[in-house]
Amino acid sequence: MVTTITKENFDREVLQADLPVLVDFWASWCGPCRMVSPLVDQIAEECSDVKVGKVNVDEQPELANQFGVMSIPTLMVFKNGAVAQTAVGARGKEDIIALFR
Repeated sequence: MVTTITKENFDREVLQADLPVLVDFWASWCGPCRMVSPLVDQIAEECSDVKVGKVNVDEQPELANQFGVMSIPTLMVFKNGAVAQTAVGARGKEDIIALFR
């Protein structure tokens, strides 16, 4: 399941999570984001050892600014409340999974 991440639930859903959290920073107008989004959805369904969330940067500009997101899609993996990995741009499914392994 993919969780919609907002500034209101970010601490609870990402920073306080027991599992690593893959966060997809995206926007509806972004072509590469539309390519990555179904892969992120598949990972959410297939990988029980990671939590998956999405941040719409148009709706949550504070979160994008807080984490220095300048280009989208940006994928970040949070572990123990901190950013562990970051990848910018479209990636294949295996490359995305490798971020949190």
